[in-house]
Amino acid sequence: MEKSHFFAHLARMRLIQRWPLMRCVETENISEHSLQVAFVAHALALIKNRKFDGNVNPERIALLGMFHDVSEVITGDMPTPIKYFNPTIAEEYKKIELAAEQKLLSMLPEEFHDDYAPLLDSHKLDPEHAAIVKQADTLCAYLKCLEELSAGNHEFTKAKKRLEETLAARRTPEMDYFLVTFADSFNLTLDEIS
Repeated sequence: MEKSHFFAHLARMRLIQRWPLMRCVETENISEHSLQVAFVAHALALIKNRKFDGNVNPERIALLGMFHDVSEVITGDMPTPIKYFNPTIAEEYKKIELAAEQKLLSMLPEEFHDDYAPLLDSHKLDPEHAAIVKQADTLCAYLKCLEELSAGNHEFTKAKKRLEETLAARRTPEMDYFLVTFADSFNLTLDEIS
């Protein structure tokens, strides 16, 4: 039986720090972030189905949230201002991400390629599912800004403003519902939410 390094690579998600250009009160790695994205994506899917006549699979979307940043165990976390500095850099970085996704897929025993390709290969994602995961990813970055600002870290002021613009551009009823219902709690202390 062939040995695989796939899960050893996934275990390294906890070593990849997010927000590498920012001073953070609380550090965050991509493993923690991916779990939060899975939670939020699942919630967005449920909200879409229950409140806004959607018909998406919340469990599938949560799974996609778990895997959405796994290529970063190979590429590292590229800060958004650098990744999207200009269209050429963004296009080239997408190629790098795709190569990393393919590298991870190649680490699996061949009999599991068809099972993991729809989770790892961003080109094979259902567009509606991918959009919900992208919304969740943006929401989680926004929630991180709220937490950092609440702790007095003004380093996140511009990031919050940029993310508010991004959220407005990706606005959906389920995202609005999530923001109104859940986001304000991220500005509060433990005593205030208990």
